[in-house]
Amino acid sequence: MSLSDRLAGAVGPGVVASVAGFDHNETPFLNRELSWLAFNARVLQLAEDPTTPLLERVGFLAIFAGNLDEFFQVRVAGLHDQVAAGITRRTPDGRSPAEQLSEIRDAVEKLLTRHERCYLEDVKPELERQAIELLDWDDLEPGERDGLSVRFRQRIFPVLTPLAVDPGHPFPYISDLSVNLAVRLRDATDGRHLFARVKVPPTLDRWVRVDDRARFVPLEQVIAAHLDQLFPGTEMLECHAFRVTRNADLTLEEEQADDLLAMVEMELRRRRFGRAARLEVASDISDEVLALLVRELDVAAADVYRSAIPLEPKSLSAIASLDRPAMRWPEWHGITEPVLTSDDEAVDFFEVLRKGDVLVHHPYASFGSSVVEFIHQAALDTSVLAIKLTLYRTSGDSPIIDALIAAAERGKQVAVLVELKARFDEAANIGWAKRLEQAGVHVAYGLVGLKIHTKVAMVVRDEADGIRRYCHIGTGNYNHRTAKVYEDIGLLTSSPALGADLSDLFNSLTGYGHSIQFQRLLVAPEQLRDGICRLIDAEISSGRGRMIMKMNSLVDKAMIEKLYEASSAGVDIELIVRGICSLRPGVTAMSDRIRVRSIIGRYLEHSRIFHFANGSGPGKPCTYIGSADLMNRNLDRRVESLVRVDDPALAGRLLEFCEVELTDDRLAWTLEGDGTWTKRRGSAGIDTHQRMQQIASARASV
Repeated sequence: MSLSDRLAGAVGPGVVASVAGFDHNETPFLNRELSWLAFNARVLQLAEDPTTPLLERVGFLAIFAGNLDEFFQVRVAGLHDQVAAGITRRTPDGRSPAEQLSEIRDAVEKLLTRHERCYLEDVKPELERQAIELLDWDDLEPGERDGLSVRFRQRIFPVLTPLAVDPGHPFPYISDLSVNLAVRLRDATDGRHLFARVKVPPTLDRWVRVDDRARFVPLEQVIAAHLDQLFPGTEMLECHAFRVTRNADLTLEEEQADDLLAMVEMELRRRRFGRAARLEVASDISDEVLALLVRELDVAAADVYRSAIPLEPKSLSAIASLDRPAMRWPEWHGITEPVLTSDDEAVDFFEVLRKGDVLVHHPYASFGSSVVEFIHQAALDTSVLAIKLTLYRTSGDSPIIDALIAAAERGKQVAVLVELKARFDEAANIGWAKRLEQAGVHVAYGLVGLKIHTKVAMVVRDEADGIRRYCHIGTGNYNHRTAKVYEDIGLLTSSPALGADLSDLFNSLTGYGHSIQFQRLLVAPEQLRDGICRLIDAEISSGRGRMIMKMNSLVDKAMIEKLYEASSAGVDIELIVRGICSLRPGVTAMSDRIRVRSIIGRYLEHSRIFHFANGSGPGKPCTYIGSADLMNRNLDRRVESLVRVDDPALAGRLLEFCEVELTDDRLAWTLEGDGTWTKRRGSAGIDTHQRMQQIASARASV
C-alpha cells in the first residue's frame, strides 16, 4: 500500500487538512509554500501577543513584512516563471504551480488583514499611549507642517527626481522593492491630464521625525504634500503610493562561467530588472491609476495587494530600534564559557583546547568572547602558520574579517572560501572578497553548481610536538551581529581526527578532490544523505529507537519517507522545526510516532542538532551538529557538514537543550497531521529562551 493510500485510509476521503487554516490535501506531504506562510503567521503572532514588549511587537511586524518580501522575490516569482513556461509538474503534495499561486494569494490576504489590524488597532494606539506617535500628514498642526516644509526644501527636494510619463517619456523602470508615488496632474495652461512617477529616495529616513519628541510621519507623505514644488504650473489631481516586488533569484549558468565573480556581479545588476511578482498599492488608489500601473508593470490582477498602512512596513524596524529599554526584552549579554575566562589574565585558547573540546551556545554564550576571540588570537599568535575559514554571511563591520586581514598582513597563510551566491548577501560578499584579496588573503569563490554553506574554520599552529590543528564547526554564520539574536551552536576543538577531516575538506574546496572518507564529519553532497539514512536505519534495527532532530526546515521527500518508515517500525521521533515542515505527523499507520514542534520567540532558532539513541551501536547514542537542514538543496546542492560531538558531557548538554525545547509550553507550537499549528499553553511555564539564559547564568556562576 502506498503512503498516499495509507494516509487516505487513516483520515478518510474528503477530509480537509490545513496549514494555518488554508491547506487542502490528502497526500503524505504538506505544501512547502503554505507551510512557510504558516511559519510567518507564527512570527506575526508574536506581534499580536500583548505580552510581547511593545517595541519588540513593532519589530516583529517589520520582520513579518521583510519575510514576506523575500517570499515573493524568490518563491512566488519562481512559481510565476513556471506558469509562464507552461510547466504543470505537480509538487509532492499534488499541487501545480498555478494552484499554488491561487492558494498563496488567499493565504497572504488573510495574513495581511491580520498584519494591518495588529498595526492599526493594537500596536499604533499602544505606541501613542507611550508617547510614540506614527502620524499622517493630515494629523499635523500648521506649525509642524511649516517646519517640515523647511526641511523638505533643504534635505528632501534636492534628492528627488520627478519622471514624466508621456509620448516623449516612456513609463520608467520601477526598481525592486522601491516605494514610489503615482501622480496624476492637470496642466494649468491647457488643461491636459498628465501622469508622473516620483521615487521615494531609499537614502533618506523612511520615517521623518516631526520634532524633538518621538513623533514620525512617512517620508512619502511629506513628499506628496509638496508636489507643487516638483511640478510647478500644474494642479495635483491624485497621488498614491505603490511598490513593486520583482524576481530576485539569481540565474547562473555556472558551467559556462570563466569568472564566477564577474558573473554574479552581472546577475546582481539584472536582479533589479526582474519580472514583477507583486504590486502593492495604497488602499485608496483610483481605478484609473491602478489600471495604468497594472498595464505598464505587466502584472495580473491577482498580483495586486492593497494596503491600508504605509507601504514597506519592514521600515518599522527603525521605530523598533528607538532607545526605550523599558519597552524591550531585558538586555542579555552572553556569558563567557567558564573555561574561556580567567580572573588573572587573558585565556590562551590553544592551551584550553589542547585539554578538551568547548561547546558554545549562542546567544546564551558570547560569540565575541569565543569564536571572534579564537580567530583574533590566531591572527596575532606567532606560532600560527595558517587560518582557513568559510564565509557565507557576515556583518558590515566584521571583527573576524579584520582579524583575517591582520593575519595575512603578518605573513600568515590565510584562505577564505567566500560564497558569492548567498542569497541577498551577494553584493556584500563580493565586497568582502575583494577587500580580502587586496590584503593578500587567498580567496576562493565556491564551487560550480554548489553553494558552500558549511560553517567551518581551521587554525594551523606550529608547536613543540609538531603541527596541531584547531577547529571551529558551527551551525551559524560568522556574523557577530546576528549571533546576538540567532540561536546557534559551535564546537571548538583540537581533535586530530577532526583536524584531518577539515584539512581534507578545505583542500577539496580550494583545489580538487572527492570521495573523501571523513572520520567525524558527514559532508554533503556526497555522504550526508546516506549517512543520515544509515543512522536512521540503526534506530530502526535497534528495536527501541529514538531520534531528536532540530532544524530550520524539513522538506526533502526521500528523508520524510525515511522518517515515516522509522515511525512505522516503532522509532519515537521528536522533530523541532522552526520554519517549513512538509511532513505530516501523528497519522495512524504512517507517522503516529512522530511529533513536530516549532519554537518561535525572542531568538531565531537556527541551530541543527541530530540525536540518535543508538547511532553508535545498541544503547550507544551519538549526536551531531552542523549547517544542514533536511532540504533537497542542503543534501544535494550545497557543501554542508555535520560533526559528531564525541565528548559525553558536551553531547549531554546538547540533549539538555533539546529537552528544554520539547517541554516548552510558552513559545512552542505543535503541528497536527492535518497541517494545523497550535500554540502550546501548559502549567510548567517553560519559555525556552528564558530557560536557556538561566542555564547559561548558572554555568557562568560555577
